[in-house]
Amino acid sequence: MRFECLDDWLAWQESLNPKEIDLGLDRVNSVLRSAGLVNKFDCPLITVAGTNGKGSVVAILEAIALAAGLNVCSYTSPHIFRYNERIKINAMPVGDALLCEAFERIDQARGEIPLTYFEFGTLAAIDIFFQQQPDLVILEVGLGGRLDAVNAMDADVSILTSVAIDHIDWLGDDREAIGFEKAGIFRRHKTVICGDMDPPHSVIAEAEKKQCKFLQSGREFDAVIKHHSPGAKWTLNSPYQELNSLPLPNLIGDFQIYNAASAIVALQALQGGESLSKVIDIGLASATALSKVVLAGRFQKLHDHPQVYVDVAHNPHAASALSSQLKLTVAEGKTWAIVAMLADKDIAGVCEKLVSDIDIWCVAGLSNVARGLSEEAFMKTLYGKVLHQAMPLISEQNRHDLALNQCTMLSETVLMAASVAKACELVLSKANAADRIIIFGSFYTVTEAMQFFSENNDTLELKH
Repeated sequence: MRFECLDDWLAWQESLNPKEIDLGLDRVNSVLRSAGLVNKFDCPLITVAGTNGKGSVVAILEAIALAAGLNVCSYTSPHIFRYNERIKINAMPVGDALLCEAFERIDQARGEIPLTYFEFGTLAAIDIFFQQQPDLVILEVGLGGRLDAVNAMDADVSILTSVAIDHIDWLGDDREAIGFEKAGIFRRHKTVICGDMDPPHSVIAEAEKKQCKFLQSGREFDAVIKHHSPGAKWTLNSPYQELNSLPLPNLIGDFQIYNAASAIVALQALQGGESLSKVIDIGLASATALSKVVLAGRFQKLHDHPQVYVDVAHNPHAASALSSQLKLTVAEGKTWAIVAMLADKDIAGVCEKLVSDIDIWCVAGLSNVARGLSEEAFMKTLYGKVLHQAMPLISEQNRHDLALNQCTMLSETVLMAASVAKACELVLSKANAADRIIIFGSFYTVTEAMQFFSENNDTLELKH
């Protein structure tokens, strides 16, 4: 075996291909053939793509399948704490030994093919799942769809959660172009579940071209809730079976019932087509699972007094959902934002969605992350676009200084910190117990914040 330790495998994979992102299926298909793996599992496969909501849909699918007594394998990315979180068997991350063995098999099969980090992990997940004899496999697309490594496998049902602007360097700068890329996961004569109520024409055209059964949220199926209070129930109107008195998903945000609806209808489609290896009661399983589903990093509360939340929102569409959630929750004091993002994101577009919700900003650096922005570069990017809207008391001279990266703090309105952990320390030193802190901008941001609070929660004491 090339390496005995998982960390060594992962460090080596990061340097195998000089490009962090290198879209295309040729390398993956070649390794699949060499490894003796085919592009079709012996059980149903659901592939999930979309700009936002993929992780929630996968978590809901997984929870319902487990409640129904199915053996389920799932693949997601990125991870929060440990790489193992990406590859799960019955909702449990695989162990290091299983991963290392899969990496070795993929390494032997690839020859000299320079797989990317993501491709290597995807192939390892496929290899592991073929050995598990599951009843259901769920694969989450990493980026786009058409040229993503996950798309080497043929799905029985495809779920498209949403189409919004993100990853413009690889997918295009408008919804039509992005929709075309994401619709690349559709398979001829198979069912497509579209959670976007207003999909681009490119999505519909691709479904028609491939003669898919196209089920769109708000048209062929719908989620209806009478009131949004704790303990509320909702109804799923579906072409397969209407389900009543479903519990709200155990995920923050009213929009999660629409993610739940997409997941349930996808399972109904498999069941209706007799693709599942077991006869299951989707309605009963859904009612059991929805109140228990768990997903880290989605408006997740880490601390009380002050309230501290983390959210992986990293594009304007997700930021709008975060803004809605902030408006639904109550903060007696001020609302602080700690934000750190990758350089290729729409930074101004994200922050603009939240300007009215935030009293004090703290910009943090991600300099130790590939494509990460330093705090100075972040501020320079936002100067004259967003943050000045939240700084009416800042002089023009100070704004000029900001543009030149010559100041580290503007009054008490905008703060800067070299890392997310240092930003947490800084904000907590200034916040009151009645305040609220939201930390967002990327998975890396959330991971660092969660690590900070995990290590320090017991010793945190506010000075105010």
